[in-house]
Amino acid sequence: MSLKEQLFADLKTAMKEKDTVRKDTVQLIRSGILQIEKDKKIELDDEGVTEVIAKQLKSRRDALPEYEKSGREDLIAKLNKEIEILLSYLPEQLSEEEIQTIVADAVAQTGASTMKDMGKVMALVTPQVKGRADNKIVGNLVKKMLQGK
Repeated sequence: MSLKEQLFADLKTAMKEKDTVRKDTVQLIRSGILQIEKDKKIELDDEGVTEVIAKQLKSRRDALPEYEKSGREDLIAKLNKEIEILLSYLPEQLSEEEIQTIVADAVAQTGASTMKDMGKVMALVTPQVKGRADNKIVGNLVKKMLQGK
């Protein structure tokens, strides 16, 4: 079953179970997919759908600190549930140690030694962690590693 088919099935299930948070989250994912498909006149495969989900996840994670500042516990709980739902559609996320290993290998391969080489390292790392790690975390680890040299 493709990811799009799974999303459709989960939407039907959420509607039957009256799970509004899951229903709204899945609808947002599906609308993002539809928008890209109409704009680019293409049919997204599982990899493209994963990218849409990863973008949705990033926007939720970026919004979380603002909600925490405002002290809206109800919205924080809803946002955390949305993040959990989005993560369930993505491949298993890499641990920080796994990301560090990938970054260390990339640094060794490129011979990077200064912050000027960060682009080379990121170009090598990004395809390996796509959909399985937040690029902000990856970027921070690359910076740490290059500054430590």
